[in-house]
Amino acid sequence: MSNEKKAIVRNLGFGGLMHIPPLRVHHKILKEFANSFKLGKNRLETGYGDLPPQKVNYKDLSEDNKQIFRRFQGKTLKNLTDEMMAMGVDNEQDRLMFKRIFILYIQMEFLLPTTINKIFPVHLAPIFKMDTIQ
Repeated sequence: MSNEKKAIVRNLGFGGLMHIPPLRVHHKILKEFANSFKLGKNRLETGYGDLPPQKVNYKDLSEDNKQIFRRFQGKTLKNLTDEMMAMGVDNEQDRLMFKRIFILYIQMEFLLPTTINKIFPVHLAPIFKMDTIQ
């Protein structure tokens, strides 16, 4: 990643993930996630804030957000990775889109992986409230 993209990732609070080797998650991190998952509540409690809402209701979105929803609908983790690495972050709009893609990537790779490698509505919820991500 470029230095500008690394700065965005650090500002989002995910700077530590840059030290994880590509496509390899250390056993200690997986163990920490497993220990932080509260089965009775069906949620991950890390001490860093609440998880995003369960899903996005397309009908409740503004027209701009519906366009963003459609942009990511059906995309795969590889699509996100390729787009994230290829895009520029020269202006505020590009930086916001990079943040959205990065948040989707983190969810699909680490926090909310699924057996089907496509974006689901549950992955999309946080990208519409970027100012409240903790």
